[in-house]
Amino acid sequence: MKYWILVASKDHVMRGVTLGFAQAGHGKRSGLARMHKGDMIVYYSPKVQSEGNEILHAFTAIGEIADDEISPVEESPDFKPFRRTVRYMKTGEVRIQPLIQDLTFIGNKKSWGYAFRFGLLEIPKEDFDRIAEKFPSLS
Repeated sequence: MKYWILVASKDHVMRGVTLGFAQAGHGKRSGLARMHKGDMIVYYSPKVQSEGNEILHAFTAIGEIADDEISPVEESPDFKPFRRTVRYMKTGEVRIQPLIQDLTFIGNKKSWGYAFRFGLLEIPKEDFDRIAEKFPSLS
């Protein structure tokens, strides 16, 4: 089992939660192909809305990869993102600021945002657990 952080605005995350999917790297297949059934994911949302300017800096959803299928979906003639089916367990807003010092995947605590630059990263179980325990009960 592996543990992953995916990066997306909260509005995009909530759409995925509602429809039961995960998408990463602007719909690219390669990142999703690194995941397997049973892997755990947590979404980090730097902003509230993709097109907006309201900063969030919070973890917004936790789920489990439900199968080993990667499916292309036609959103429009020009956009056909790949997705994975996810069983979401928790949603909410867990602010990153109080966790930065304790998260080992963040090497440079002053430039902590750098860790999220690629939109998908594998993290240690201990870091995943630190984040997960801060989420409210099932919502």
